[in-house]
This record gives sequence, structure tokens and C-alpha cells, in this order.
Amino acid sequence: MYEIRVLVVEDDPLIAEDIREFLTNVDYNVVGVEHHKEGALKSLKNNLPDVVLLDINLDNAMDGFEIARHINEIYQIPFLYLTSYSGKSVVDQAKQTKPMGYIVKPFEERELFASIEVAMYNHSQRSNPQYMSFEALNKKLLT
Repeated sequence: MYEIRVLVVEDDPLIAEDIREFLTNVDYNVVGVEHHKEGALKSLKNNLPDVVLLDINLDNAMDGFEIARHINEIYQIPFLYLTSYSGKSVVDQAKQTKPMGYIVKPFEERELFASIEVAMYNHSQRSNPQYMSFEALNKKLLT
């Protein structure tokens, strides 16, 4: 069985540790818990996870959006926002970064688990086509 590697980016240490504990209880491998943008970017580079749980507001700045753009540009791995912001303008900004999920705090453990599982499944379906014909493959190779 494949172990899902998760990076948690959350500026509140108590919430971050609660998330880590829950994830390890359901047999996810937490490869890092970062509280700031710089640490998150370093952790992505040095220990690439399968999925990122990303708070939008880090240190009273909307750094989560910048991290999300970096993930999309460099790593193309799924991420889910885990935030207390649910206002229309923030959600509209979040949608532009194409997250695989948006979880509003406070959250239930089962909601977090289900959201990660669905995000991982959806990402795998988008990044690994189920079927490619010889014709389509040859066309790609010849272009």
C-alpha cells in the first residue's frame, strides 16, 4: 500500500500539531509541518510531498496564495486550503489558484480525511490518463 506524504503549512502551532496527529492516526506520512512561507517553500524543494494542506493566512499575510502559485508552477501536486476564511472575495481568489479542496476551520477529522482522499483521487485521474490509443500516442510523439 502506498503511503501518502503530506506537508502541513499552518501558522498556528497548536492547530498544526492537531492536524499532524490526526494524519498520522490515519496512516499518512507527515513529511513536514511549516509555519511560514519560507519554510514551506524549502520543505517543498527538499522533501516533495504528495499533497499539501495549506493555510491561506500565514503571519497576517495571504502567503498561502503565493505558495499555491509556486506549487502550480513548479511541482504540479495537489493542495487543499485549510483556512478560517470563507468570505466571497477570499474564496474567489482561492479559486484562481486551482486548489483540489477548500476546508473551512474548524473542521472535523473525517472531513479532512475525506477531502484529502478525494483530492488525491481526482489529481491521479487528471495526471494519469486511463487510456491512450496508439494513434494519439504517435500523434504526440510526432509533434
